[in-house]
Amino acid sequence: MTVQQQLQKIIKKLPSEQQHSLLEFAEFLHSRIVETLPQEPQISPRPLKESVIAAIKRLSKSYPMLDKAVMLNETSHLMSEHILHGRDKIDIINQLETLFVRSYQKYTDGIPT
Repeated sequence: MTVQQQLQKIIKKLPSEQQHSLLEFAEFLHSRIVETLPQEPQISPRPLKESVIAAIKRLSKSYPMLDKAVMLNETSHLMSEHILHGRDKIDIINQLETLFVRSYQKYTDGIPT
């Protein structure tokens, strides 16, 4: 007998009030599972002409589940490489995208950043 069949058998024997309690408990268990699942990024495509600041904003919106404060050191380092040292914005944006992907991978693996 499957779990579903066992549950159906039990539910049929319960009074209406207890059936509702069982349903509420099942919904509670389901919500706990949904809350613990990693969020998926909503990645926005890169515009053809994008500044480094716009890229940071786009990536932050694409990965709302990431703690930006944890990423601040690397992000600001890349930004200063562009502004102070004249590194090409395309190279910097590529590295920013890699940073966000790597941070998301740590997030999904449950690795504290």
